[in-house]
Amino acid sequence: MPSQQKKIIFCMAGVLSFACALGVVTALGTPLWIKATVLCKTGALLVNASRQELDKFMGEMQYGLFHGEGVRQCGLGARPFRFSFFPDLLKVIPVSIHVNVILFSAIFIVLTMVGAAFFMYNAFGKPFETLHGPLGLYLLSFISVALWLPATRYQAQGSCGCLVMILFASEVKIHHLSEKIANYKEGTYVYKTQSEKYAISIWVIFICFFVHFLNVLLIRLAGFQFPFAKSKDSETTNVAADLMY
Repeated sequence: MPSQQKKIIFCMAGVLSFACALGVVTALGTPLWIKATVLCKTGALLVNASRQELDKFMGEMQYGLFHGEGVRQCGLGARPFRFSFFPDLLKVIPVSIHVNVILFSAIFIVLTMVGAAFFMYNAFGKPFETLHGPLGLYLLSFISVALWLPATRYQAQGSCGCLVMILFASEVKIHHLSEKIANYKEGTYVYKTQSEKYAISIWVIFICFFVHFLNVLLIRLAGFQFPFAKSKDSETTNVAADLMY
């Protein structure tokens, strides 16, 4: 492939990686990870509310990794509230999981930025053969998505983007994060989660996760072999060299 086309492909991959880094940074600071509706179970049981009357006891909330807001309703009108995870909710949330979500999000941003720099360096600079060359781009992309590389000594231990989604989903679903937030400092009423859905920020992480797969395909499209794929020519050369000696 001509060098000009390779530059264009590497520039595209670099722009995609940089856009992903900006997207994850934005997602990290916004309270748009989860949107949930909560039912005031205590109030609904006291008045024996029917299905039509449950709307008066239905509240909602949205939150991210650092803060959130919502509205509680228990038949007496809406009560808006705001909260932050640090330091307000440290006693009720699984702190280790929550901190790991933030940590892996930060690592994901750093890896994506480094990958973008490598792509731009390969497009406009004179890359070295190992770290800065195609092997370095493959390595960064594979680490970012945590692909297991068979038949090589490189084995990614975990995907930052994938771990962020898995850990956050376990925190929300297994540890009932929305209920813990809704029942924080509520001594009289008990709230139960009715519905939860992932908001835009978690889908940004999901898209950025798959962009790294796209980057791997772009590297291959530029004409570089996968690091674990050995060409037949090299194998023939090795065999000939062995026969000579």
